[in-house]
Amino acid sequence: MNAKVWLVGAGPGDPELLTLKAVRALQKADVVLIDDLVNPAVLEHCIDARVITVGKRGGCRSTPQDFIHRLILRYARQGKCVVRLKGGDPCIFGRGGEEAMWLRERGVEVALVNGITAGLAGATNCDIPLTLRGISRGVTLVTAHTQDDSSLNWCALAEGGTTLVVYMGVAKLEEIRQQLLDGGMAKDMPVAMIENASLPQQRECRSDLAHMHADAQAFALKSPAILVIGRVAATDQAAYVTVSASA
Repeated sequence: MNAKVWLVGAGPGDPELLTLKAVRALQKADVVLIDDLVNPAVLEHCIDARVITVGKRGGCRSTPQDFIHRLILRYARQGKCVVRLKGGDPCIFGRGGEEAMWLRERGVEVALVNGITAGLAGATNCDIPLTLRGISRGVTLVTAHTQDDSSLNWCALAEGGTTLVVYMGVAKLEEIRQQLLDGGMAKDMPVAMIENASLPQQRECRSDLAHMHADAQAFALKSPAILVIGRVAATDQAAYVTVSASA
């Protein structure tokens, strides 16, 4: 573990989901730059590190990415071991790849440490397998929030036949619903909306594609939340498992 900068995934919130490799990086760190969605409980693994909050959350005032880049670089050039601690996995909508490339272009040694992503942990906590033999042969992770505010090709996603896991989609529920319906996805396609994945305050709302926006409003769904769209999200999943096992 000789890299000067570690881009570490802290997982979705439950501190017990932190990997052993992430723990070792935190124990070695001189400086830890922590994201807004990281559970502060994981900082118990930092022995003598200076902890700096560089929060980033959609729809809120955030620390500019360029400032974060320069801050990491400054401490790395001082010879310190720097951990950039991110919620979930650093390379799944966490800008880990972007930060790694920027630092490597400037001669800084970087290592990436995976974390459990919220889409996986939230689904598992709701007893939803993202893939299931005979029901879903794949899973597609997408974000509804893009840098240039462009829209995804939801029609193509509707035709893909995989379980869809949508990050940062709460503000665009109606757009997602309509685009998937326009793409031919069935109105009764099961949907699970999972708020605060893996935390004690996790909540879930089960619905279907036709009603998910109205149900989310009635449920008062708030960010951070993920959407799981697919047959695996059905509440009567036991029936699917039975059918698949007998096939």
